[in-house]
Amino acid sequence: MNPLLLHKEVQEFIFEKSNTPIDLSTLILSKSPFEGISSQELGQQIGSRVKAKQKLPTWFTKTGIYYPTTLNLEQTSSEATAMYKSNLVSGNSLIDLTGGFGIDDYFFSRKMQNVIHCELNPELSQIAAHNFDVLNANNIKTISGDGIEILKKSGTVDWIYIDPSRRHDSKGKVFFLEDCLPNVPENLNLLFANGKHIVIKTSPLLDLQIGIKALKHVKEIHIVALDNEVKELLWILDQAFSGDINIKTINLQKKGNQEFSFLFNDESQQPLKLGMPKTYLYEPNSAILKSGGFLSIANALGLEKLHQHSHLYTSDKKIDFPGRCFQITSVHPYQKKALSKMGITKANITTRNFSESVAAIRKKFKIKDGGENYLFFTINKEQKKIVLQCKKI
Repeated sequence: MNPLLLHKEVQEFIFEKSNTPIDLSTLILSKSPFEGISSQELGQQIGSRVKAKQKLPTWFTKTGIYYPTTLNLEQTSSEATAMYKSNLVSGNSLIDLTGGFGIDDYFFSRKMQNVIHCELNPELSQIAAHNFDVLNANNIKTISGDGIEILKKSGTVDWIYIDPSRRHDSKGKVFFLEDCLPNVPENLNLLFANGKHIVIKTSPLLDLQIGIKALKHVKEIHIVALDNEVKELLWILDQAFSGDINIKTINLQKKGNQEFSFLFNDESQQPLKLGMPKTYLYEPNSAILKSGGFLSIANALGLEKLHQHSHLYTSDKKIDFPGRCFQITSVHPYQKKALSKMGITKANITTRNFSESVAAIRKKFKIKDGGENYLFFTINKEQKKIVLQCKKI
């Protein structure tokens, strides 16, 4: 961490360059205008601040923020997901065993009396401590070191938060809990001995069944999507809990969040209700698709599925649905003659439980992307390939 980067004139330079279009490669190769600061350091701060504009608006607008490497910035939570996590905790004390850049801990500090930020990388720990000071997050204590070892000496806390690294020295990028660092399943007894409640953030690629098998006393699983892209899975562990796991899906959006919850073991007990296309078509958001609650949502909202494996739903009455909603204007068999009669040369195409890809369909029928038409290529309950022509509502 180079403290010279925090001088007023340097910060003004970083702000100016990151608020206007700039060729970073040219800047990095040119001579630095500041003594004691390399062009590479300036380029890294400017580039990271540009990346933070959408992801971390609080940091972006604040003077005096010191940014870490691009990799550290990419791995950190967004403000939107960090704020969601902060609403899951409350009480006196929380320890974050893998603090990183500190985005999650800043928001945790708004809900907890005391937060401990542990970070193995000394420079990243120093950067986080500096930024907490700039942001007036005075109830966060930063400790540089192994979070597991620090936990052994910290005593009991209300909450333990851990986001294990998904980069393995020999295996590269991983997502199984046993391959991440630290190894959470291996340290579960230690976590339960020191924390009343535990929150684990994992890769969105982790299969729920595999995660449940690797962990113990899972009370809740939160599947968090941002603008319909699943960003993280949050596992809430409680040593006193032994019931059915509550699966909570959330799609964070500016226009309003979409939420749906169900009990994990209930899903397999739900009846399968199939129906032919009706007036409206519903496509679940990515969080629900990840959850596997395909029957639960149908029965909770009184919908019918078009096919057991299509995950598209229909009804005659329009409902508020956590996903995309369309009005079906026509239904056609998947035949070249039938599609030619439609006369559509431009459309948004989606396939569900269909043998051909979107790219193959576009090429085959000469349909360009875009426009107001939405075409769904799928299979109905009679195992017939169909095309649904829809308009978005």
